[in-house]
Amino acid sequence: MDLQLTGKTAVVTGASRGIGLATVGALIGEGVTVVAAARTITPELKETGAIAVSADLSTPDGPARLVERALAELGDLDILVNNVGGGDSGEGQTGGFLAFTEEQWQQTFDLNFLAAVRTSRAALPSLVRRRGALVSVSSNSARVPHAGPVPYTTAKAALTAFGKALAEEFGPRGVRVNTVSPGPVRTAMWESPDGYGAELARSMGVTREQLLEQIPAAMGMTTGRLVEPAEVAAVVAFLASPLAASTSGADFLIDGGAVKTA
Repeated sequence: MDLQLTGKTAVVTGASRGIGLATVGALIGEGVTVVAAARTITPELKETGAIAVSADLSTPDGPARLVERALAELGDLDILVNNVGGGDSGEGQTGGFLAFTEEQWQQTFDLNFLAAVRTSRAALPSLVRRRGALVSVSSNSARVPHAGPVPYTTAKAALTAFGKALAEEFGPRGVRVNTVSPGPVRTAMWESPDGYGAELARSMGVTREQLLEQIPAAMGMTTGRLVEPAEVAAVVAFLASPLAASTSGADFLIDGGAVKTA
């Protein structure tokens, strides 16, 4: 399917791996010129042909500097994908609410919520000029916030609400804003030996491999498997495209049927 994106410009954050890397590939495959931001520029990201920019978006000025660089490289922006986030670090993530420190709360919100706020604030004037599209990658844990580390799940809930608010304010100015909310995706968060999945497995007394086998059934995923990054990227690319011209203010679950409510 031709998504009618040839010649468009985009910024994708958190682009070095996982969903971000897959999104960069999907957009470039549709003819988009992409500025791809990540703290670490991986060989895989370089191979996509994107304009790779090293940026720490958890800092107050990192997002504005990224967008300034992107505008210099691309001119105005047609698409912003707020993908940067973190729940991959395993240590200290499974002890429950009282185990999280003030610093952990701040770091989690800086990366999973405020990075998107700041990047959106910097990019929206350009997106308004281009009547563009903004897509943020949240999580299905925003709807079931007991299902993961509480700073992470509440930050994602804030991100989902933020998308709804932006859609209402900027829709009349020509910018479509949507959110995608994946369930467990086959990324480092679950597969890395020092990621959240490994720490969760240790807390449950099982191996990481056993945990990955159990997750689909335990979370009620009717597909019986983890979500693939490319599956999320395909929805992001569609929402960024003119084919989704009447879709705004929506939150799309991509979780294998895990969330059962309407």
